[in-house]
Amino acid sequence: MPDKKRILLLASGAGSLAKAIFEAHKSGAMDIDIVGVISDNDAPVLALAKEYGVNSFLISMQNDRNEWDRTLQTEVSEIDPDLIVSVGFMRILSPQFVKRFKVINTHPALLPNFPGAHAVRDALAAGVSETGTTVHWVDEGVDTGEVISQVKVPIIPGDSEEVLHERIKIAERALIVETLHKYAQTGSL
Repeated sequence: MPDKKRILLLASGAGSLAKAIFEAHKSGAMDIDIVGVISDNDAPVLALAKEYGVNSFLISMQNDRNEWDRTLQTEVSEIDPDLIVSVGFMRILSPQFVKRFKVINTHPALLPNFPGAHAVRDALAAGVSETGTTVHWVDEGVDTGEVISQVKVPIIPGDSEEVLHERIKIAERALIVETLHKYAQTGSL
C-alpha cells in the first residue's frame, strides 16, 4: 500500500471545514496524514488543531507582503505536504506559491459563477434559483482554477445571506471530505 498522503490545511477563521476534515480523519473515513494547519492570524482554527493533536503554525501577515510570501513558502517547504487544502484561508496566494505547490480550495458558489469573497451575497443579488459549493485547483487568479467537484444548493425564497451560507457550509464540509477521501484512495483529483 502506498504511503499516506500528507495534507496541509490553510485557514483563517473558526475552522468548521478543518473540523470536518479532522473528524473524518479521526473516524477512519479518510486515510491521510494531516501534517499541519497554517493560519495568517490568531484564529480559533489554531486552538481547534491543537484539540485534535494537529501541529499549527501562525504566520501573521506582515507589512511587506513579499516577506510574508517568502516566510509562508519556507514553512510549507519544510512541512513538505503532498497537497495543500485552503479551507477558509482569506489570503490570495502568490503566483510563485501556486506554481510550486499543489493547492486546492473550497468556494461557496458554483464556479465559475460568483467568484470572490462575497459569493453568497452575489448569488442572492443575482436572483438565481440555486448556488452551491465548489472544490477547485488554485491558480494565479481569484477562484479561476479548474473545478474538481461541485454540489448544488437550492436558494429558498426568503433566504438571508446567513441562512443560505449555513446550508452551503454543510454541503461544503461534506464535499471537501469526499474529495480528500478520493485523493487518499487514488492519489489524484
